[in-house]
Amino acid sequence: MKLTKDSRYGTRAVFDIAYHSTGRPVQVKDIADRQNIPIKYLEQIFYKLKRTDFIKSERGPGGGYVLTKDPSQIRVGDIIRGVNEHTELVACVCDSSKEGNPCEREDQCVTRAVWQKAAQQIAKYFNSVTMADLCDEARRKNIRREASHPYEYSI
Repeated sequence: MKLTKDSRYGTRAVFDIAYHSTGRPVQVKDIADRQNIPIKYLEQIFYKLKRTDFIKSERGPGGGYVLTKDPSQIRVGDIIRGVNEHTELVACVCDSSKEGNPCEREDQCVTRAVWQKAAQQIAKYFNSVTMADLCDEARRKNIRREASHPYEYSI
């Protein structure tokens, strides 16, 4: 199994918001710079993730992206599903194959159950890791936190 850039970048981007947000929106440019993700690609990922219930965008000066849930409630599995990816190892056990293209050997395949169980374990693991867990790992690694908007001006 190999996850696409959407899942990998999406997870890094949501982590970035969770870790670097100080209650204010985090700008795409800042996320792209810190995570070394092309900004155009990141915008496409956020377009997909905005359909989830854990991230939203705020427009205008000082706008950006914010989490709508606590980082402890956002799981890596949520992000993978949010970018429309799956964790099945082979096509014959994907949800899409059940919808219209069932495996022609399904009744006699002895290995299909192996792939299904493996996919279930992978999904279970991804659903056990939260953004709070990743933030804890970043703190253990002494990754410096940056304020979303380091300069605040008022007149």
